[in-house]
Amino acid sequence: MEDGRKIIFNKESEEDSVYSLSLRPAVLNDFVGQKDLVNNLRISIQAARQRGEPLEHMLFSGPPGLGKTTLANIVTHEMNARITITSGPAIERAGDLIGVLTNLEKGDVLFIDEIHRLSKVVEEFLYPAMENFKIDFVVDKGPYAKTINFNLKPFTLIGATTRSGLLAAPLRDRFGIFHHLDFYETADLAEIVLRSAKKLNVDLSADAAQALASRSRGTPRIANRLLRRVRDFAQVKTQMNKISLELTAQAMQTLAIDDQGLDDLDRRMLNVMREFYHGGPVGIEALTATLNEEIDTLVDVVEPYLLKIGFVKRTARGRALTSKALKHCGVKIAAGAGDSEELFS
Repeated sequence: MEDGRKIIFNKESEEDSVYSLSLRPAVLNDFVGQKDLVNNLRISIQAARQRGEPLEHMLFSGPPGLGKTTLANIVTHEMNARITITSGPAIERAGDLIGVLTNLEKGDVLFIDEIHRLSKVVEEFLYPAMENFKIDFVVDKGPYAKTINFNLKPFTLIGATTRSGLLAAPLRDRFGIFHHLDFYETADLAEIVLRSAKKLNVDLSADAAQALASRSRGTPRIANRLLRRVRDFAQVKTQMNKISLELTAQAMQTLAIDDQGLDDLDRRMLNVMREFYHGGPVGIEALTATLNEEIDTLVDVVEPYLLKIGFVKRTARGRALTSKALKHCGVKIAAGAGDSEELFS
């Protein structure tokens, strides 16, 4: 924003960030998927506008790339308000929030991405701001300590988290509206890809859109990313902006993304579980050591989709492959055979 109030913390590349913003819907009517969530959100917004009040504090949870930031911007637009964007890791001290909070006007939105990564001190600093729209800041120490009180204008805090279980109960309880985003259906992703193709001036066939959607891991961000990569492939190979099913298949083969949307890291995890640990069960620490990857990468990026499509299951003793995953890996399974524990026993 021109007034300098917009703080952005984003792990995407600059190119992906620019395109991601340009492809995001601006209003609820253009948002595809998450129908129950959108309907409930529409009611909340309409009720708040009728009363002339700011929305209650809102928490969006769910895996990365499903539209939490997009929905925060849509809510702001629908409420005709302004938004200040920051993230949990970017707010290191309670004092960092004072300038942001005191500059918020009535009805403005403060969006905190990855809110579960706020420090304990900052978290507790937010409690009175969310509940009573006041903040108490202590300056100096010992006998010279004094408290400075700031009265805030009513605002809406929108938090986004990929791991809602890590939020402290007192913070979670102060949100009045909770919405969980789940993975998208293939039909919704195909519609998203077709809309994005129009914005990028790409002629995308319906069957190519379906192929991209089926490889997008139920995630719009990945669907748009694959669309951009296929667009690049088409531009270089054919010097045209026309994308067919055949061209999409060639691009996906070049990117090493199979028909289930699995990439190299996904296949490495499945192969390690199958070859080194006989299909499991295996602990996540053992997997991360063998794969030489961080636990957060496997837990937050790889595992949710494998669980969703039924390739991996969690047991009391760790992660285990299912018969579905073994078939995908090319293991011949007899009729009526169970999952990995039975097959490898």
